[in-house]
Amino acid sequence: MVAKYEEGEHALVEAYRSMRSAIIVNKTIKTILVTSSEMNEGKTTTVSNLAKCFSDLEDKNVLLIDCDLRKPSIHKYFNIDNERGLTNYINEEITFEEVIKKSGNLEILTTGPRVKNPSELLESERMMDFIEGFKCKYDYIFIDSPPVSRTNDSCTMAKYIDGTIIVSASNEVDVDLAKTTKKRLQKVNANILGVILNKFKQANDIYYHYYDYYYEDSKKSKFNIFKKKRR
Repeated sequence: MVAKYEEGEHALVEAYRSMRSAIIVNKTIKTILVTSSEMNEGKTTTVSNLAKCFSDLEDKNVLLIDCDLRKPSIHKYFNIDNERGLTNYINEEITFEEVIKKSGNLEILTTGPRVKNPSELLESERMMDFIEGFKCKYDYIFIDSPPVSRTNDSCTMAKYIDGTIIVSASNEVDVDLAKTTKKRLQKVNANILGVILNKFKQANDIYYHYYDYYYEDSKKSKFNIFKKKRR
């Protein structure tokens, strides 16, 4: 069962709040892309919970966008329909107001119908203008993107997104693949905010999600580690 932020225990909620505090100290970060090396590492759960946590802030407008156009999952996580969404809007078939959905204070933009050219759509000027333009409407925009090893979509978007977070599943993702993911993102000058080590299993068979979040301050890396029990 997926542990959701709004339904989670105290440790889970506090973990996301701690990450939120670490992110908001940087006032230049408004758009945040969450990706992984491979599938099933927990990126969708992480970005959904993190966006939900940010939407709890008073007077903050938060948007969550599903940009995994090949295997969308945000609509399943929130149990909402995906008949219309991002692809309709970017292709100028419908207005933004007609595709936006809500979960509490959080606004959500699902992928919408599949397209034949997802990579071209994500690197189009209209897509970049959409993200940049909506920085005025939203305080934070969170983006769920495909695994880096599967497509180049995440690297394409990371070039015009303020910050990128990598989710890695402990004892599941290949170490060399994780290193390659980081190198590919660095090659496009992605601003890597940190890494979340997920699905860590202790000796007593209790699962924890470890959050190893770092940021740069005066050229020195500062580390904050958070953990939550997995149900």
